[in-house]
Amino acid sequence: MTSAFFRAAPGRTGTELIPQTEALSGWGADHLRGLAISSALARAAEHAVAEIGRTDLQPVRWTLDLFRPARRLPSTTSVSIVRNGRRLCLVDTVLHQDGGPVARASALFLAPSESPSGAVWSGGARPEPPPSGASMAPGHRLYFSEGAGWGDAAQAQNDARKQVWHDPIPAVEGEPITPFQLAAGIADVVNVVANLGSNGLEFINADITLALVRLPVGTAVGFSATDRIERSGISVGTAVAFDRTGVFGTATVSALANTHRAVDLPAFFGATADGEIGIDPSIGN
Repeated sequence: MTSAFFRAAPGRTGTELIPQTEALSGWGADHLRGLAISSALARAAEHAVAEIGRTDLQPVRWTLDLFRPARRLPSTTSVSIVRNGRRLCLVDTVLHQDGGPVARASALFLAPSESPSGAVWSGGARPEPPPSGASMAPGHRLYFSEGAGWGDAAQAQNDARKQVWHDPIPAVEGEPITPFQLAAGIADVVNVVANLGSNGLEFINADITLALVRLPVGTAVGFSATDRIERSGISVGTAVAFDRTGVFGTATVSALANTHRAVDLPAFFGATADGEIGIDPSIGN
């Protein structure tokens, strides 16, 4: 049974999100994963849109900025409705720890309508998901690299183009994960899709931007690298988001070289004594 990134608990100024083991990152023993941060902020944005009664909108763009290390500390979220218009709603969210902001996100919700009849070019990317019923590798994900196929992180630490297929991890214990939280949370793994190489993960992402034409269908999502450029320790990677129905969005990630704390993914995603998937919090020290 997959646990959640956070546990909700009463705090001095309202509900606090208490990080759980699933939220821990490979960049440091008490650092939080971008997946956890993105999931928490997507949850806050989605709740805010629901509270103002905008059931006519769907999320189409999610931009996350990771500007300070988030630690294993009680966290809170704040929300600001920037614009609530007839055909759109723009929402800003912030994750706070120890009295200050550590990450922010912006969500754009739009009202769907009928598509025009004119023909327009499309890239036509059609990544293939792993076979139905395939056993997930440690970390609730499977990796694909050209020439090796689907498998665990060990066979993906190379210089080939990659895909990742990821099971859902709820944002908060006791709450079902929504399709938007699934897509926004897992989008942070595009850093792995773009930057996992022969020496492991040597780039840490400062942001992620996800654009959606629809919400994912099913309980797992994938990201497939489409391009990557790098210069002077800065990389930009792009990917398409897909499920078992097809492609439903794109993602872009900007990252900085972090070779002194490179993450060896097979070591990070280990196994606990009882055989369940676990995360070794010592990795990255």
